[in-house]
Amino acid sequence: MKFQLVINMERITPAVDMKEVARHTLEMVQMADEGGFAIAWAAEHHALEMTIAPNPFQILTWWAAHTSRIRLGSAVVVAAYWHPIKAAGEAALLDLYSGGRLEFGIGSGAYQREFDRMHPGLARNDAYRYMHEMLPAVKALWRGDYAHEGEFWSFPTATSVPKPVQKPHPPIWVAARSPDTYDFAVKHECNILSWPLTRPMSELEVYRGRLEAALVANPGKPRPTFATMRHTVVYDRPEDWEVPVKAAMRQLGQFENLFKNLGDVTGGFPRAIDLAELENREEYDPHMLHRNLMFGTPDEVIEKLRAYEALGVDHFTYSASLGLGMKEQKRSLELFVREVMPAFA
Repeated sequence: MKFQLVINMERITPAVDMKEVARHTLEMVQMADEGGFAIAWAAEHHALEMTIAPNPFQILTWWAAHTSRIRLGSAVVVAAYWHPIKAAGEAALLDLYSGGRLEFGIGSGAYQREFDRMHPGLARNDAYRYMHEMLPAVKALWRGDYAHEGEFWSFPTATSVPKPVQKPHPPIWVAARSPDTYDFAVKHECNILSWPLTRPMSELEVYRGRLEAALVANPGKPRPTFATMRHTVVYDRPEDWEVPVKAAMRQLGQFENLFKNLGDVTGGFPRAIDLAELENREEYDPHMLHRNLMFGTPDEVIEKLRAYEALGVDHFTYSASLGLGMKEQKRSLELFVREVMPAFA
């Protein structure tokens, strides 16, 4: 099993210095580069301090200049916010600048709040249609001259400038949860990025089943790389378990605000709603979070990861941040590299 890193520039409150956040984020990526992680992923989000990522390619170009081995991925380009020519060109330029290290991740998007601002009138549940139209167009532009007449975009003959360094194109990843998206990914020979949120392993088993069903429905297509993401914190002592759980609960309250599109966001900071008030509050029980997320001592995390490996997870995606202090984030990554990863070498 290989390992990936998701690291966001994030601020939970205005008291945190943005320059310090940027420095910390880059240092985490450099630790992952030196430690043998396969891929570092940058997100795309808008007008939210908890995920400061208005352009993933700009972030990845920054990382490329300060790393040497780790591959660099967009997780994910939100299709509805881009034009195919612009997405193809910016991605290819990053592939050139990074020496052929781009992993191109594309998806539908996360929060209705962002669609209301970036693509007014588009319902989040309909955004997958933009991804379905965009990806074939981007691949065609990478190959050469291409004209497009579609539902969402139309343009005369154009091409990607520059072209990607990697041939025939960079590896492509799709953020997948629904059966239709797994089928799309297999049909178009895309790798899978999955995220079971805070739910138990049974949720991941559902995703694994959807992948297998898509492979059966598309005979002859290669099996994609299957990656899954969990928020991860490794700590020295068992009694430290509440530190990441309390940090996670604070930020998950902000996530729930965004998922429910409550509109209670001031200056880019969502109000953290009281998780105890939620109908789905059982998804945020502290002991459940400790059990389901990748929280633990090195030995506990190794044991948890063995279950992912046995289920057929090819890449485990270590999601950092989640409200944890910068010092604790670095200690966690240090322990993961030094004591966890060698068990899967």
